[in-house]
Amino acid sequence: MKPTCLNPFVHLHISNNGIVKACCVANIPFGNINEQSLKDIWNGAAINDLRDKFRAGKTDPRCAVCHNIEAVGGKSIRMETNEKFQHLTVDPVPNLPVYFDIRFSNICNFRCRTCYHGASSKWFNDAKVLGTNIGEKAIIKNIEDVQAFIKKTGKALLEAEEFYFAGGEPLVTEEHYILLEWLIENKATKARLRYNTNFSKLQFKHYDVLQLWQHFPEVEILGSIDATGKLGEYIRKEMDWNSILINREKIRGLPNVTFKIAPTISVLNIHHLINLYEECVENKMIEPEDVYINILEQPKYYNIQILKSEEKEKITRQILNSFTEKTPISIKKAFQEIMDYMNAKDRANLWPLFEQKTKTLDELRGENYKKF
Repeated sequence: MKPTCLNPFVHLHISNNGIVKACCVANIPFGNINEQSLKDIWNGAAINDLRDKFRAGKTDPRCAVCHNIEAVGGKSIRMETNEKFQHLTVDPVPNLPVYFDIRFSNICNFRCRTCYHGASSKWFNDAKVLGTNIGEKAIIKNIEDVQAFIKKTGKALLEAEEFYFAGGEPLVTEEHYILLEWLIENKATKARLRYNTNFSKLQFKHYDVLQLWQHFPEVEILGSIDATGKLGEYIRKEMDWNSILINREKIRGLPNVTFKIAPTISVLNIHHLINLYEECVENKMIEPEDVYINILEQPKYYNIQILKSEEKEKITRQILNSFTEKTPISIKKAFQEIMDYMNAKDRANLWPLFEQKTKTLDELRGENYKKF
């Protein structure tokens, strides 16, 4: 029988300050890649304790994000990993991880509303005013020395099946390019590359990511786009919608590169979700099935469960009425998962907190959510 979750058997996630965790949504630390060897972390007591728990068919309360999504019929990160790596034998445990999620730093060129300083250096000044900054420097280095990291984890990197790059913003993070060039130089280009990116930059310093991607057989771009036009630019501060459209055209002819929109579903964009989907399909930005949904859990004041019942009913009708015979089954299922999650709990008591937080940030940035 397969363990309840394959992540601790196949996956290495590196987060703030080099802490290695079970995955990007479960705060289950295994060690620190800046202070320990990969071997010590991969064979340590913390990760083995979690493996034993999952082997026994148990769950962990720190995995609440996946549990909450699955409870309403949604597809969680746990389920995705189990599906993607079901071909691997996990008893005995693989000698090395085969799936890397490396967050080199918090370097980012956006200040997205649903983000924070820990994942965006650009957030630093706003966070200082709000008292939510993490430390006294804008940039938080997760990997202190990229060359030392590559030397320390080189064998696993060369044999990896997949690299997932997120942020910060990977396409403006130099360490990401250093790793790609090292893989190419060492003829280790069989791995899948997956990106969660704001898709604002395809060139950085002297690097051209399109040139580097040509060496890899499969590159999947998950574009962090929450809405089109001015609303999208409001939610993801510093985004320029026209630049996103231009970059989309630049990758259109690349046979090994696929593009999906990956909206983060929050109270800021749930009313406009159908418009986003329909416009992206009509403009041939995506194929009808090319949507990857991220349902926001935190911050709680952006969670769609805080909407009042009449708003939830309105959104539910809007989504259901948008379905036609041409709507792919996968899209109907994904949107149904959103509706089920939204309606699963009544957390309307948090709506005043949303109004307060939004007003505060609007005043700081000279913006106004109410005009949308």
